[in-house]
Amino acid sequence: MIRPLAPYAAHQETSYGRLRDEPPPSGHRSEFQRDRDRIIHATAFRRLEYKTQVFVNHEGDLFRTRLTHSLEVSQISRTVARALQLNEDLTEAIALAHDLGHTPFGHAGQDALNECMQNYGGFEHNLQSLRIVDELEEKYPEFRGLNLTFETREGIIKHCTPKQAKGLGQVAARFLSDPKHQPSLEAQISHLCDEVAYNNHDIDDGLRARLITIRQLREFELFEQHYTSVMRSYSNLLQRQVVNETIRRMINEQVLNIIETSHAQIDALQPKNVDAVRMTEEPMVTFSAHMYNMHMELKQFLYSHLYHHYRVDRMNFKAKRVVKELFDVFMSEPRLLPLEAQVEVNRLQAQLGVEVGKARAVADYIAAMTDRFAIAEHERLFDPSTLP
Repeated sequence: MIRPLAPYAAHQETSYGRLRDEPPPSGHRSEFQRDRDRIIHATAFRRLEYKTQVFVNHEGDLFRTRLTHSLEVSQISRTVARALQLNEDLTEAIALAHDLGHTPFGHAGQDALNECMQNYGGFEHNLQSLRIVDELEEKYPEFRGLNLTFETREGIIKHCTPKQAKGLGQVAARFLSDPKHQPSLEAQISHLCDEVAYNNHDIDDGLRARLITIRQLREFELFEQHYTSVMRSYSNLLQRQVVNETIRRMINEQVLNIIETSHAQIDALQPKNVDAVRMTEEPMVTFSAHMYNMHMELKQFLYSHLYHHYRVDRMNFKAKRVVKELFDVFMSEPRLLPLEAQVEVNRLQAQLGVEVGKARAVADYIAAMTDRFAIAEHERLFDPSTLP
């Protein structure tokens, strides 16, 4: 059964379209389904399977990667979108594309590449995701990139400075507004469900890696209430089942809270269409105040005790060194790049200038690497015993 969309949802009939006009999709696909399908078939999407979420890929087969994280964000986002009568296809497309621009080694890789790019415009993974779908994917004979709709591209950008926004055109216009305006409700869902996914699943991975403990987590209301409930309901579960059921219930409570709170926000503001949503000053897809506080307590705990655990910091230290040394060697000796990357250097130098173009091409090449490719490339360049 086809569900009617709310008037404030993103409707394909009122889409701002694509950078390059195309005939409508054949068969029964919508424009936003076409976007989703192009993202799933993109090379950058497949690479997410071997990119770090928290733990580097070779540290264990069961830890989340950027790919599994993106799928989890998509699943949670679709649930919220359906409940709020919003466009599920657009929500899914944004969720699946939101991490395409991540470097190898997660945030450590991004921080290192941003430091390397400080004199050349910086590096930010949301903008790199947009760059991938607009320019870097090479699959179609008629255009560079994936030629996605405005609405999907708008949702990909979470953060942007006014200086960066000026070069991106209408898709980043909200970052030039004062006060800053909001993206579509579908984009707001994807952004918040990203936080729900990584908070809860990083707890799972952190427990699996034994870097955090259940005793520590029980100090936090959101975890404690569900953990206690599970223990009371079941007397013979394995510890792994207890953790799974606790996290499942945490996610469920947060999703229901988002739906209830956002529904009330939307009812209070009564936006007539998606453009009215874009003119609001604050997001309408939100947690309640109490849920937000519980969410932030866990987020801050994970920041201190998991993301900065000494074992994670040691890996991040090595990861940053790999990224910085790759960047430095390719900037000083671009002839060491593979031939297709050298072609990109020439193209971007003609477009952006010699040094900036070279730096951006090198950043594109490094950002596209998986964890294991970056490690292997570093060995090929710096280890004399490794074949080039």
